[in-house]
Amino acid sequence: MAQSSKTIKPASTNKNKLSRREFISSAAAAAATFTIVPRSVLGGPGNTPPSEKLNIAAIGCGGQGWSDLRNVSSENIVALCDVDDRWAKPAWEKFPNAKRYKDFRVMLDKQKDIDAVTVSTPDHTHAVASMTAIKHGKHVYVQKPMAHSIYEVRMLTEAARKYKVATQMGIQGHAFEGPRLLCEWIWDGAIGPVREVHVWSNRPADVWAQGRMPFFEMDKANRPPDADVWAHAIPRPKENPPVPSELDWDLWLGPAPSRPYHPCYAPWRWRGWWDFGTGALGDMGCHDISPIFWALKLGHPTSVEASSTQVFKETFPWACKIHYQFPARGDMPPLKMVWYDGGLLPDRPEELEDDRQMPLEDGIIFVGDKGKILAEGWGAQSPRLIPEAKMKEYNKPPKTIPRGIQHHQDWIRACKGGPAPLANFDYSGPLAEIVLLGNVAVRIGEGKKLYWDGPNMKVTNIPEANEYIRREYRQGWTL
Repeated sequence: MAQSSKTIKPASTNKNKLSRREFISSAAAAAATFTIVPRSVLGGPGNTPPSEKLNIAAIGCGGQGWSDLRNVSSENIVALCDVDDRWAKPAWEKFPNAKRYKDFRVMLDKQKDIDAVTVSTPDHTHAVASMTAIKHGKHVYVQKPMAHSIYEVRMLTEAARKYKVATQMGIQGHAFEGPRLLCEWIWDGAIGPVREVHVWSNRPADVWAQGRMPFFEMDKANRPPDADVWAHAIPRPKENPPVPSELDWDLWLGPAPSRPYHPCYAPWRWRGWWDFGTGALGDMGCHDISPIFWALKLGHPTSVEASSTQVFKETFPWACKIHYQFPARGDMPPLKMVWYDGGLLPDRPEELEDDRQMPLEDGIIFVGDKGKILAEGWGAQSPRLIPEAKMKEYNKPPKTIPRGIQHHQDWIRACKGGPAPLANFDYSGPLAEIVLLGNVAVRIGEGKKLYWDGPNMKVTNIPEANEYIRREYRQGWTL
């Protein structure tokens, strides 16, 4: 499997495009300007009045958890839970009055004043933390990809309905303008019926190690400074370094299979390991596929097939290409969607002008019977019909989808009795299942098309693929 042979030049700087890092730093400021509407509009029996603040607990306070905390800091932060005091230190200092915990199960059993929780842990503990909170009647905001397995996603989606809690998955770009424009243009028939979509991310792109040649096989002069850690990207490390005193390794492992501590897993290199992460697709797929899922009204795919660089027992491959097939939906025709990661890109559209570049980090190409749309960035930013002449000729439809509320505040409003958040589990659950099904295809191997019975969560033609739909938890952990 090779990248398109066409030469791709680096994308030019776009001052209107936000990176994920820039968005995270600016979203907290946006949250501070959000105005709660009167209780007469949003209030309801058993709900926190909109004029009052929620009592929020954070499960996972470092890294992405620190960003989520800042974005909900308009409310009362009453409890903080993290297994690693090193990464949680900024949160401990910012919210000195919040009670501290290492085990979310203890926190939720003991502290009764919690209304809602954010879950910003590694992927393998998303489900157990979220389900525990839901069963305690707490509203839940959980980072993408919602859970580590398709089964966990389905159980969380059903539990949220049963317990009637407000939920949101962390796909911040869903609140951007780009996805709304894509929906309105495609539903307006801007490019006619869409039968094909190409979507990509450059991850892992040296963000974390997976599926690459161990650095100990490289010439010493070419090794990065942390080569001793990165050298174990493929095999499980044999060394047993001491666990840092600030880290509770057993709680970090949670439901995952037991193994000795090593810095190649934590604090953030877990993404490329099958037991803990969901790879590049799990990291960015929910962001990048969400605009497609929304605009093209997707449900369960009928089949999925993957090709990739070498697949290893312990870690994800370095690069993947995944083909999904979706059935017709209403007046929309069957759809082929192709995902690319690890630096792979689709062919450059002929309609794209010579002086314009394909986005290298994240992008989408919608292929319709009457034209194409190119969007860039993890929030489908700056969507344009191509060539630009078509964009200038297009008589854009009215803006019919609501705007104006920040992603985290959308969830907070729902916790206080407002409308369901746009990325609630009824939306993000089916989206996450599509993403995680791609990883099942990767594990089964190249050249094996999986036929998918979505309602029953079952691969119908390759029985061994079903062992990856759910996983066994180690003793002491349950969903």
